[in-house]
Amino acid sequence: MLYYLFEYLEQEYQFPGASLFQFITFRAAMAVLLSLLIAVVYGKRIILFLQAKQIGESVRDLGLEGQKQKAGTPTMGGIIIILSTLIPVLLFSELKNIYVILLIITMLWMGIIGFIDDYIKIFKKDKKGLKGRFKVMGQVVLGLLVGVVLYFHPEVTMKEKDGTRITEQFTVEQVVGKEKKAVRTNVPFFKNNELDYADFIKWAGEGMEEYAWLIFIPIVILIVTAVSNGANLTDGIDGLAAGSSAIIVLTLGVFAWVSGNIQFSDYLDIFYIPRVGELVVFIAAFVGGLVGFLWYNAFPAQVFMGDTGSLTIGGVIAVIAIIVRKELLIPILCGIFFAESISVMLQVGYFKHTKKKYGEGKRIFLMAPLHHHYQKKLYHESKIVTRFWIIGILLAVISIVTLKIR
Repeated sequence: MLYYLFEYLEQEYQFPGASLFQFITFRAAMAVLLSLLIAVVYGKRIILFLQAKQIGESVRDLGLEGQKQKAGTPTMGGIIIILSTLIPVLLFSELKNIYVILLIITMLWMGIIGFIDDYIKIFKKDKKGLKGRFKVMGQVVLGLLVGVVLYFHPEVTMKEKDGTRITEQFTVEQVVGKEKKAVRTNVPFFKNNELDYADFIKWAGEGMEEYAWLIFIPIVILIVTAVSNGANLTDGIDGLAAGSSAIIVLTLGVFAWVSGNIQFSDYLDIFYIPRVGELVVFIAAFVGGLVGFLWYNAFPAQVFMGDTGSLTIGGVIAVIAIIVRKELLIPILCGIFFAESISVMLQVGYFKHTKKKYGEGKRIFLMAPLHHHYQKKLYHESKIVTRFWIIGILLAVISIVTLKIR
């Protein structure tokens, strides 16, 4: 809103300082500051409100140290992250931008699903919350929407690189790359780093590349569902999900910035994606909200994000990665989420296999997800979280380095 106000003031009255709002970096800085302020100042009020309404965590006895002391801690704290992100976005971003619209829808949609899940757990006294099939259905619907928009919307384009050509008069002519629709992505660690999803269907015959959406949309659905559930599984001890997510989102902000800058994208040999630079404002607000939430979520936590926060975080991260064409980096960049998810799948799969084969189920880990395994080994929560953050930073650095290492 302020973006459009100061744009008008600049055009009509040359208002001093109004031109600053044309710079993404300035608006991103304002967004991160405001989101931090909202999360820290108003976060306390939201926590007090949750306490007054007795919206507290019901903790299952898993035999973990310090677990019982967490009973009654306010949950649904994801509301803090959502509000502290959306308010700066509405104020400082270009709201007509299709990518910003898509991320706002993602945040609200996943926030509603998570809120329903938390509501059932707290007020209906059902510890299982929203049935798994309905949760997955909500993630699939979001993935379908994101996939359809990114494939069919006319403003979702990529710009071909500028080049030269030899004319019939044997002179060199500059050719300006055009914007066009494409379902291509960057492949990390490879010199010829372009992957076109349409290639997976071209074998079916001439003209079949027009049906590349049959490949692209299911992949988007899979990524949104997987990352959202991965973030949800990571949210198990104080500060782990919020801190790990802040590192991931900040890294995606770097990718969004270079992909939206024609000079840097050309230098780094990655896709230039018109209008994607506006994501930097959303990402800055999101990082501010996550870090501000950590003010109250760090050990010992005064509030839990609940599924309202964790599902939202995972959904937004997945959509940003897909938009900036870095979805193939997710296993590295979101390595913490990936490890948590894999640990659960291995644990469940191995337990079922051994029970069927030997009549008694065996476990790979002392407990899954992975962070609970280390709790069972009597590592303190703060040590586990700090070490996971360090690993997350290393993975983020590796992800950024892939821009040059091929």
